[in-house]
Amino acid sequence: MSNVDSRTAAEVMAQVRLRKPDRQQVRMVMGCDDELIGPNHPVRRIWDVTGHLDLSAFAAPIKAVLGNVGRDSTDPRLMVALWLYACIRNIGSARELDRRCKESAPFRWLCGGVSLNYHTLSDFRTQFADALDELFTRLVATLVERKVVKVKRIAQDGTRVRASAGAASYRREERLNQLLEQARTHVATLRQQLDDPAQSAALGARKAKARARAARQRVERLEQAVAQLPELKRKQEEAATKAGNGKVGQKRREKQPRVSTTDPTTRVLKMPDGGFRPAVNVQLATDTDSRAIVGVDVCNEGADSADLSEPMRRQVEERTGQKVEEHLIDGGYCKHDDIRDAHGEAVALYVPPKPARTDATRGKELEPKPGDDAAILDWKHRMASDEGKTIYKQRASTIETVNADLKTHRGLTPLTVRTLPKIKCVALWCALAYNIMHFATALMS
Repeated sequence: MSNVDSRTAAEVMAQVRLRKPDRQQVRMVMGCDDELIGPNHPVRRIWDVTGHLDLSAFAAPIKAVLGNVGRDSTDPRLMVALWLYACIRNIGSARELDRRCKESAPFRWLCGGVSLNYHTLSDFRTQFADALDELFTRLVATLVERKVVKVKRIAQDGTRVRASAGAASYRREERLNQLLEQARTHVATLRQQLDDPAQSAALGARKAKARARAARQRVERLEQAVAQLPELKRKQEEAATKAGNGKVGQKRREKQPRVSTTDPTTRVLKMPDGGFRPAVNVQLATDTDSRAIVGVDVCNEGADSADLSEPMRRQVEERTGQKVEEHLIDGGYCKHDDIRDAHGEAVALYVPPKPARTDATRGKELEPKPGDDAAILDWKHRMASDEGKTIYKQRASTIETVNADLKTHRGLTPLTVRTLPKIKCVALWCALAYNIMHFATALMS
């Protein structure tokens, strides 16, 4: 055995020279926050783009103005830049963004010494719905004006995103009414306790207000849940009538609709992995030439249907001021009435037919039939042609990849906010981040 092998571990460590951390060493460091990141870091692009955006709608509600006392408000440009960069870094939580603002150099560079907390960040994310929608419209209109986006041909598809509602929070009508009565009784009891000086003094003002607010919000959610039932019953009856009087129709009639007590606006939807979970349907439309997102909407429909295509087309035309001439949609949207309506508006729908129900008619869905009007014949000829098939391939190569991009890289992660209006705000932030990341140069030119 050699001398080296015969030495103990302690002897080896005692003889080698090592550089060890000394966290008690006092240092004087001269520098500024601008040195935290390099000159070509992507976060600088976000800050530069936000400087070219009109953010006056975000600043309009601020009460800290010249001539009035009070604490200065946080710069809306900073808040917008933080959420855009958070989406680019696939961050979908205000608490996580708050942590990054303290620990991550790019976020610290954005803050520039301004202190924030998760509550302020969370509120800003969802409380400017109209301003956010208008900002998205102006950004898309700018891309159209600078010839980057054309919207002559758009592609549309929906993607399901996990909602912030517990799977066990869905209740039937009888149970919802019971919970609502209990919640109202609890609010009345709590109000009596808080009105009693002896009992309220033990809680403290802040805790008392928190309890009252939580009880009141629970009553509001339960009332919203009960209000959702008539619409669900109507849709259930329509589905049962369509299914007929057989076993399927009878089963649908006997099934009682359920609504979530935590987020009444969400539904249990079938997810891409085949499972069923509380989720929302985020609808996106893209320009097939530039791949820019030009339309965003959120609904709780379990399937992509024809009722979703026409509103999206209207939205795109209003945002861009341009006429949509060709609309590429998935087979779930296929409905003859919608094809006729689009034909009357000089819009060519590219949508595959629904699969035939029998083997005898399978593969013949696009063959002309007696009674087909001009709109249906035109659609069948279009989808059966080689040119139509080539054009329709652009749907999968554009909108589906954009959906994947938002869910993988742009913060469209399992949601941490509730109600459809707030969820749409999240979708708009993600769409804005996507467009800015891909078209920053055009926006700043």
